[in-house]
Amino acid sequence: MHFIVLKRRSIVFIGLIIATIAVSSFWLFAMDGSVATIGQEEKIREIHLVTTEFKTTTEDGKEIEAYRWDPGTIFVGKDEKVLLHLYGVNGHEHPFIIEGTDIKGTVSKGKDTTVELQLSKEGVYRLVCLTHSDMENSGPMIANIIVD
Repeated sequence: MHFIVLKRRSIVFIGLIIATIAVSSFWLFAMDGSVATIGQEEKIREIHLVTTEFKTTTEDGKEIEAYRWDPGTIFVGKDEKVLLHLYGVNGHEHPFIIEGTDIKGTVSKGKDTTVELQLSKEGVYRLVCLTHSDMENSGPMIANIIVD
């Protein structure tokens, strides 16, 4: 029969190892999902819209056209920081407003107009071209910004 003799120093050493493992395990599980960050910037989502034009001639020779934003509907989260890029492809200028906000501006052909957007209220906000706001003016040129 064999006996294992442990000295006081060995018992203390084994106890320290067990304590270290226990503390390390607790710390790893308690901090699960937490990551310390320094100087991490909040990401701003960029959404691109363009001005488009549809033009045709009716059977009686009348030319008709319609302007629109493309895409016509975008979805953003409540309080999400968004940078809208509005690029002018068709039409000389498109002055616009975003209903329910103080945001207004103009999109010019061949140029990119950027708008910082952060909407804190859920709902539908309309991006309206003031030149083409109804059928009589080759519209309506309206895009829906849906916040949820």
